[in-house]
Amino acid sequence: MSAVPNTTPTNGHREGDPSGPIIRLENVKKSFGGPPVLDGVSIDFAPAQTTVIMGPSGCGKSVTLKHIVGLLRPDSGSVYFDGRRVDHLTERQWMPIRLQIGLLFQMGALFDSMSVGSNIEFPLIEHTKLSKEERRSRIKQALEVVDMAGAEDRQPTQLSGGQRKRVALARAIVLRPRVVLYDEPTTGLDPVRSDGINELIIKLRQTMGVTNIVVTHDLTSARKIADRVIMLLGGKVAADGSFRSLERSRDERIQHFLTGTYARDEDDETMTVQPESRRETV
Repeated sequence: MSAVPNTTPTNGHREGDPSGPIIRLENVKKSFGGPPVLDGVSIDFAPAQTTVIMGPSGCGKSVTLKHIVGLLRPDSGSVYFDGRRVDHLTERQWMPIRLQIGLLFQMGALFDSMSVGSNIEFPLIEHTKLSKEERRSRIKQALEVVDMAGAEDRQPTQLSGGQRKRVALARAIVLRPRVVLYDEPTTGLDPVRSDGINELIIKLRQTMGVTNIVVTHDLTSARKIADRVIMLLGGKVAADGSFRSLERSRDERIQHFLTGTYARDEDDETMTVQPESRRETV
């Protein structure tokens, strides 16, 4: 008889426990036929917090997001959502969990053949039984949140890059998710439009209590939006703390990354950067 997976996190948090993390990765390992992309990664994501995941290309940032939303399964280790183990679930079992997670893709991923309103309405038609009037109300509210009120009838081809990102974010939040995942949200945007996206990420956390998990190379963005920064190096968590504590790290690999002089280091020993409050001396 096959063993039944243990569905309780080893830290004791139970399903629906408001004091526990909304998402937990526990000793997750993943490889694709070569060296591990994730090598024993453990991260807790607290509710209503913005966590930025940073690191050089190929360090496992996007792979981490795919584990969170169930697009990849770990070779070993566990993934939990709201205290429930989810990495062993079927696609059908994953569906109600995914509806609690919004996704903002790097390029926005809008349907150019559909209006702005129809793009945002799409997940409402697919996953809810709301009436047409209720869907219109949801679309209106989502566009107001991202400062695109009245754009329902516009076409994606008529929008700037920043406006497309805003519409994509409206679509990501129209189902009122508890978590939003962002894959390089400011890529391809000028500094002004990038800052607009940063402000929206902050706004969602403050006004809607959304848990934001942001993968980015944008240091300016990370400095502004992050309550917490996770640095991945060599498939491991190399640092975990505030952006300021990251800047004060004595780990040369981290400093190389922050200054744009990162070079791969065979030494993948991890180091945790303590939050500032723990590093202060009297």
